[in-house]
Amino acid sequence: MLYKILEAHNGKLPDDVHVTFANTGKEMPETLDFVQACSDHWDVPIVWLEFAGTKKSDMPKVVNHTTAARNGEPFEAMIKQKKYLPSPPRRFCTQELKIYPIEKYMVGEFLTVVGIRADEPRRAAKQRAKEGYAVPLVDAGIGIHDIKRFWDCQNFDLELPKSPEGYVDYSNCDLCFLKNMGIKRSIIRGDPSRVDWWAAQEEKIEGRFRFDHPSYAQMKVIASDQGQLFDFDDESIPCFCGD
Repeated sequence: MLYKILEAHNGKLPDDVHVTFANTGKEMPETLDFVQACSDHWDVPIVWLEFAGTKKSDMPKVVNHTTAARNGEPFEAMIKQKKYLPSPPRRFCTQELKIYPIEKYMVGEFLTVVGIRADEPRRAAKQRAKEGYAVPLVDAGIGIHDIKRFWDCQNFDLELPKSPEGYVDYSNCDLCFLKNMGIKRSIIRGDPSRVDWWAAQEEKIEGRFRFDHPSYAQMKVIASDQGQLFDFDDESIPCFCGD
């Protein structure tokens, strides 16, 4: 989507168009590298933002690829202020860590352009229902195969690793509570240390991100020692940081 916007303006963003990236601190490092690569390869400024408080007057922190949080600091700060954990029915993390920082940074009225594809009708419908939102890839009929062909022709890409079971679902926050058990197990088995931050948040707040799954501390034990007990027939809850 960003490339198409640049292409429509002879490779240079108009002065009133701003590209933003809201970092939760739990993104995969490859995601952060990819955002910077887009900026470098296409010579486009990208404003990196991080949560700095839940009050309307709390302006987001402006960071960059070098100074961006990589250990969940913005996410943890939000949990401390809220005093409870987000969960499937109460997904306030998307609003507080992604949507609100961008809105606070932009100030006033503006059009939000979101890179939803034409083959994502549920997400497209949710974005269209919002005032001041546009989904140009949907309007242009761009689907996943078009996206793949585009990136096959580029000299860089989002190079997320494959987990031991072959999943490629490291998107969004690394062990997002909305991911299904199989995906989380696979990610934990690939790198058991990734679960530690999530387990620490549950311990500090004395709560759970979701009660229909084991705690994150239990997941680490199950994934490493008792994988046969980790068989849950569930699906990931559709999550797009912007929904």
